[in-house]
Amino acid sequence: MSVWDELVGQEQAVETLSAAAARPDAMTHAWLITGPPGSGRSVAARAFAAALQCPDGGCGECRDCRLVAAQSHPDVLDAATQKVLISIDDVRQWVSRSMRAPSGGRWRIIIVEDADRMLERTGNVLLKSLEEAPEHTVWILVAPSPRDVLVTIRSRCRQVGLRIPSVEAVAQLLVDRDGSDPSEAWLAALAAQSHIGVARRLVNDPEAIARRRQVLAIPEAATSVARAVAAAGVLASIAKAEAEAVVRGRDAEERARLAAEAGDNPRGRMGIYARARLKEFDEESAKRARRGQADTLDQALIDLLAFYRDVLTVQMGADVSLVNAAETELIAEQAHTSTIDQTMARLRGIEQARERLAGNVAPALALEAMAVILALPDLAAETQPAA
Repeated sequence: MSVWDELVGQEQAVETLSAAAARPDAMTHAWLITGPPGSGRSVAARAFAAALQCPDGGCGECRDCRLVAAQSHPDVLDAATQKVLISIDDVRQWVSRSMRAPSGGRWRIIIVEDADRMLERTGNVLLKSLEEAPEHTVWILVAPSPRDVLVTIRSRCRQVGLRIPSVEAVAQLLVDRDGSDPSEAWLAALAAQSHIGVARRLVNDPEAIARRRQVLAIPEAATSVARAVAAAGVLASIAKAEAEAVVRGRDAEERARLAAEAGDNPRGRMGIYARARLKEFDEESAKRARRGQADTLDQALIDLLAFYRDVLTVQMGADVSLVNAAETELIAEQAHTSTIDQTMARLRGIEQARERLAGNVAPALALEAMAVILALPDLAAETQPAA
């Protein structure tokens, strides 16, 4: 097993990143990894971080590899924001962390998610650190595309681009690595729109399957505003609970270790350091839980978009494969009982909900507004501005 196994269909990127990890003497200290949603850009960033920390270049089995994968390595900071934009204070904190020597790993690594969310004045705070990073520091910036990142930042980074893997490649990975049934793997890869992590959960995790059923229950419930709002509320509750459970499970080992270190020698230097790290760790865990809830909800809305796009495909008679191939009866029923205009209004309502969630609107409010549009698409269409 290797940390690179998750990057299906990204041979060129893997070759570039693994070669860099193998030559620390020639390391570039600022990287920009880009790719569309589902391409695995965050997976690539963490795989690269693990390979840099691992004595064997990313074996996937050692403590360093496991801690990086769990986002709990003490020398790897997963820097992300819960806001619409990354703030100057955030960047200053990250720069301060980047100046510290590694506590036990080979590198001090800062992974900046959503690096496209920086205004120019914020990016300027980061420039010097990218240009003159300490020898022990590596910056890994992640964004949808190079164009989304400030030119002053991307010009100082070595760029690695990713692409969306094929459905066939994702399905084959599920068969080869997880032993999944080929037909189930194919349906999962289709439903996940080639997103490997989502596809794997759909074939291996009963809770993920149950959550997706909750998502696909929303169109059925959209016969009235009350039922649609109730279904959306259940979805928000599930997303919150799942995100908190994932973070607790992922962080348990590292938190237990830090707590033990703090308790074994409470007055010693290690105990003082461990208590400070434990407090910081708990704060980071809370942030990851909030971000996890947002990511889970966004994935649910992506699934909902895919469903209504399938409905639109049937309504228009297009000769295109359906994403939700296992839900043909439900899609056909929705296509028969609604119009193209109504489907378009629903698609716009879901996109609007995604934008609101990205803008830090309370999940309950964003989902309730979406539910009203799903239940009353004609009203939503009437309120759209004329083209």
